[in-house]
Amino acid sequence: MLYVITGGSGSGKSEYAEKLAVHIRKEYFDSGKLYYAAAMYPQDEECRQRIKRHRSMRQGKGFLTRECYTGIERLSVEKKDVVLLECMSNLLANEMYLEEGRIKSRGGEVCEQLQEAILRPVLELSRRAGCLVVVTNEVFSDGRRYEQETQLYLELLGNINRCLAQKAEGVVEVVYTIPVWVKGEKLCEDQS
Repeated sequence: MLYVITGGSGSGKSEYAEKLAVHIRKEYFDSGKLYYAAAMYPQDEECRQRIKRHRSMRQGKGFLTRECYTGIERLSVEKKDVVLLECMSNLLANEMYLEEGRIKSRGGEVCEQLQEAILRPVLELSRRAGCLVVVTNEVFSDGRRYEQETQLYLELLGNINRCLAQKAEGVVEVVYTIPVWVKGEKLCEDQS
């Protein structure tokens, strides 16, 4: 099972994704583990504060945290486990800009590197686990054009989001804390 949760910054998508992952584990994979695949690299104080806030949000929910800055395929899971990947925009940035990242081309090879570093491993992870819930960001709402490097990043994230949404059983856009099911059957109650 694969579910994609998207939304703008501060929309409540992380909170909803946690709620969905906990619900799926309880309803479908009760004997499995609940993993939180954390992709935010703690590069500065702002990142460390966001990581701290996210840890406190999921405290007491049963998540086992695994840092996965790059190489998501190394995450060891079983068929009854539920994995929450938080978040795709960080994983992409890490694969593009960290030294150990695998998306280094800025030419014609970038699409193949994207496949090898992110798309194939994420889809394989969704097959190995009972369920994978991927949090991602809505990136094209502002309608602006950016410098070439930023534009490439946004285009790659858009490509990832489209690919995952096509393969997913469910896609949810969280708008001002309101989950809007774009694809698939609604699995848990809206937040109140």
